[in-house]
Amino acid sequence: MTTHRPTTTLWRPTGPVELDLVRESGWRAWPPRLPEQPVFYPVMNEDYAIRIARDWNVEHDGAGFVTRFEVDTEFLAKYPVRQAGGRTILELWVPAEELAEFNAHIVGEIRVVHEFRRPSPSVVSRAEE
Repeated sequence: MTTHRPTTTLWRPTGPVELDLVRESGWRAWPPRLPEQPVFYPVMNEDYAIRIARDWNVEHDGAGFVTRFEVDTEFLAKYPVRQAGGRTILELWVPAEELAEFNAHIVGEIRVVHEFRRPSPSVVSRAEE
């Protein structure tokens, strides 16, 4: 008999470059942080992830994605939930040097659940004179 450990659902707003690296991992891991990114921060609720992907990633990267994934709940207990703003703006802060261990506790695949893109400019035709 197989026992299933409880998992916690997390979301991650991401841009196209990071998403390509997740795809290359087989949808199983987050890529290492860049030197200027000392913390990996998944978020605790979908609405917050949507706001970041739609309002920040689209503006900076031309597209934003919201991913959803499960992580072993017992493992996550070592990362306190941090309030990054309002009552529902909740994140986990995973130090970059612990990301490989964090990835090892992802259960199943990382899935894209929302996609946002910069609107295409409208084509306006002018009547010939």
